[in-house]
Amino acid sequence: MFKDMPTESLYEFARQAVPCVGFNTRRATRLITQYYDQALAPTGLRSTQYSLLSMLSMLDEVSMQDLALVLAMDRTTLTRNLSPLLKKGWVKVSIGSDRRARPIRITPRGKSVLEKALPHWEKAQAQIVDQLGDANWDQIMRGLHQISMIVETILADER
Repeated sequence: MFKDMPTESLYEFARQAVPCVGFNTRRATRLITQYYDQALAPTGLRSTQYSLLSMLSMLDEVSMQDLALVLAMDRTTLTRNLSPLLKKGWVKVSIGSDRRARPIRITPRGKSVLEKALPHWEKAQAQIVDQLGDANWDQIMRGLHQISMIVETILADER
């Protein structure tokens, strides 16, 4: 039924049939993740791993708690996502001055993998941004950040 439907019609059907922010953002996220995973495949990185390494490269060293906060990720999921990076020696978790603190940092091997992956990520990113146009890209990014702030406020109020 849907496989023969033009893509634009399928998207419009999904948008109207399920006008849910959660459904539509997750649908878009699944497709975007598949796209970046495919683009990064020659490097051996998945898009989630690229994002983690990229964030750690920017932050130098960060606590698990702070990294989970900036990624809007619970610590269990963060630990699970960091596990393959730790096994490959791309990140290192230390014991902080407070034994409960677990500072994380990217290793030189992790930086090397990230540098090799960067051109693949840049090409994938440029394809999307070029097709959207700078104004639409900026509007989408602002909208996503606005939705994030709204949801974070609602969640904080409910705690």
